[in-house]
Amino acid sequence: MREFLEKREIRERYSRTSGWFYETGKTLYSGHTNFQDIELVETDEFGVTLLLDGATQVMEKVEFQYHEPMVHIPMLAHPEPKRVLIIGGGDGGSLREVLRHSTVEQVDFAELDQDVVAFARTHLSSLNGGAFEDSRVKIYFTDGRHFVEKSDPNLYDIIIMDMTDPSGPSLKLYTADFFQSVMKTLKDDESFFVMHSESPEARPEAFSRIHRTLKSVFPVVRGAYTFVRMYGTFWSFAVASGKRDPANVPRDIISWRITERNITSLKLISSKSWPALFAEYPYIEELLAAEGPISTDENPDFPDTFDPRN
Repeated sequence: MREFLEKREIRERYSRTSGWFYETGKTLYSGHTNFQDIELVETDEFGVTLLLDGATQVMEKVEFQYHEPMVHIPMLAHPEPKRVLIIGGGDGGSLREVLRHSTVEQVDFAELDQDVVAFARTHLSSLNGGAFEDSRVKIYFTDGRHFVEKSDPNLYDIIIMDMTDPSGPSLKLYTADFFQSVMKTLKDDESFFVMHSESPEARPEAFSRIHRTLKSVFPVVRGAYTFVRMYGTFWSFAVASGKRDPANVPRDIISWRITERNITSLKLISSKSWPALFAEYPYIEELLAAEGPISTDENPDFPDTFDPRN
């Protein structure tokens, strides 16, 4: 492991005309995989921070703001999630949270970049808690879309897509064509598909288009919202299902499932916070009601996503 002593500012745009910054300390590692640059830095405020291609991916002290809603909303909304697929999420944070549910029997983990997982196993064990070594986990180093398309139908209780923003190679995982394959792979109408759906504040067009695209495939699509510090803005998640709306799960059921599954020390998700996660401000309701194109394999581009470094 190489260590560098210089400090610097990381500046990232979350829209074309605004952004945020933070100061780093020691650079613990800097290198390359077959697919991307990878860097690990120390920060006083956020702890160890992982960057891929220069863009912030995960911050040790605040990652729960992203991983908890991504995982526990669909997992707790489901009565007994046994088999789970995670697409992406090479740092292992989402995997760690899935494995906290005692109902889980198998997690299939599909990640394109083998080197990121190897790096996370060695350098990010404090974040993933050794989740990759759990006997319930089967790891596949492959393209996530290809993995879903070749999977058997009616297989998964939960599918979690923990991907980068919709640009470049990831674009084909944000299309209606792919979502149709996802829906076929879900076990039944009790099952859920979850993904982040960008920031309604910083990237409203991308947010609207993701939800429109999901609604063209799934009968039920529910947004969930929270501030995610490591992305510098208000963030959103989309939970899709054949029939079930996670917002309709009673708070006492959520409390019971947290206790029954022996899930402790959650920082964001609770039976009290559950209804608040789904509250939509009027401007978000307007964005969700807006008409416009959906994302397809023939037209996958998103108008307000871009390289945050530029």
